[in-house]
Amino acid sequence: MERLIVLGTGNAQAIHCYNTCYAMQKGEEYFLVDAGGGNGILSQLDKAGIPLESIHNIFVTHAHNDHILGMVWMIRMIATSMNKGTYDGTLTIYCHEELVHTIKTLTKLTVGKKFYKHFDERIVFHVIAHGDTIQILGDSFTFFDIGSTKEKQFGFTSVMENGLRVSFPGDEPYRESLYDFVKDSDWLLHEAFCVYGERDIFKPYEKHHSTVKDACELAEHLKIPNLVLWHTEDKNMLHRQEKYMKEGKQYYTGTLYIPEDLDVLKL
Repeated sequence: MERLIVLGTGNAQAIHCYNTCYAMQKGEEYFLVDAGGGNGILSQLDKAGIPLESIHNIFVTHAHNDHILGMVWMIRMIATSMNKGTYDGTLTIYCHEELVHTIKTLTKLTVGKKFYKHFDERIVFHVIAHGDTIQILGDSFTFFDIGSTKEKQFGFTSVMENGLRVSFPGDEPYRESLYDFVKDSDWLLHEAFCVYGERDIFKPYEKHHSTVKDACELAEHLKIPNLVLWHTEDKNMLHRQEKYMKEGKQYYTGTLYIPEDLDVLKL
């Protein structure tokens, strides 16, 4: 992959930014990771200049509404393009086994048959299991169960053609059981619900999330040179980046990114 296009940076309750999801670009194609909580995904893709016809691979991490509900809109709109003859090939959705039924059910309950008729023909599901390695757009993706106690969830480590390693442990704090997957990564894409100084306000630990301090200490310990923090609260968007960066730099000596929606990171 060449670029990471940040489509959303917010947590499930965010209303001043879109829910955390992103696209990884390789040439003219895009690999979409999650779709947020609604049709806002279509607006974000449009603003980012990403045509639906250039998305043939989507990974869905888990069934929480801020990650999966946008998939109904992705399926509807891509199926519309298929019906019009403007979408070439198939759409492959990568997810763990239980999510196949969830995504199909949500779609069938909310859109017409003319859209979901493409299931298992041109909209296909690739079920992933812990440790599976798959080639997507010429890069290697190893998927892993993050060990969530809330909802079964998968992340991945990708190895690019140039050897660059990018690890994404989902929207919960990294667990030591994932060390063999995450070690030696060049990039870590990690959640940070809030700054440590506001933990009593946002209560991240009660929600199985981490703070900026926690994520930065982790990346420093793992000696990861590039850290991206997202899946945050949205109460002060004007100063979020400045505030998170100030706290993060106290604990992390690598390159720290606190992206805004629609930022583009060169990998």
